[in-house]
Amino acid sequence: MLLVHRAIPARSPSARPPLLVLLHGIGADEDDLLPLVPSLDPRFLVVSARAPDPEPPGYRWYAIDWMTTPPSADPAEIAASRDLLARFVEEVVPAHGADPSRVFLLGFSQGAIMSMAVLLSRPDLVRGVVAHSGRISRLAGSDATAEALSRAEALLLHGEEDPVIPVSEGRKAHQVLATLLGPRARFASYPGLGHGISQESLDELARWLKERLDAEAGGR
Repeated sequence: MLLVHRAIPARSPSARPPLLVLLHGIGADEDDLLPLVPSLDPRFLVVSARAPDPEPPGYRWYAIDWMTTPPSADPAEIAASRDLLARFVEEVVPAHGADPSRVFLLGFSQGAIMSMAVLLSRPDLVRGVVAHSGRISRLAGSDATAEALSRAEALLLHGEEDPVIPVSEGRKAHQVLATLLGPRARFASYPGLGHGISQESLDELARWLKERLDAEAGGR
């Protein structure tokens, strides 16, 4: 397959389970976010993807130039990684027998940036995203209309003391998504939290994902 990944079967199995794709941050790997899984809805088939390029001790979705202020990246490289990730989602759904109408992305930091990029370029693939501690990248091809995003939802979470990606970037990302999704784009920030996931933010994202699945089940 296009990306190395770990697949964790649903703890409450079904014929066509909903899929949750975990997207790690720079310097991490496909094992980084797996400790979250026990806190997430057991109906999810979880696939944790490894970013394509080495960034010791882990991997990256794209390179960052730390010599600039603020640090910068090549939009073309981000877009290429976004498109690779979209193709991976396309292949992983049938490969693991997941429900293509219930695909969610959960990304942290660079993974959060990638999750929003895929949503805005391929809303046909993604039911919703959780973007924790990220920012939005407006890339070529990221021009999905409000109509194309009519089913999509997004939850953006951020630490108010984040020294890596300031909380202001999370708020800007929410403003962009809110123009397309309206109240289906939600934002929450956490006092005292830096660049990481707290128990409080984990509880919030787990609750949000469960509510999405419950709503889908109620409509069937």
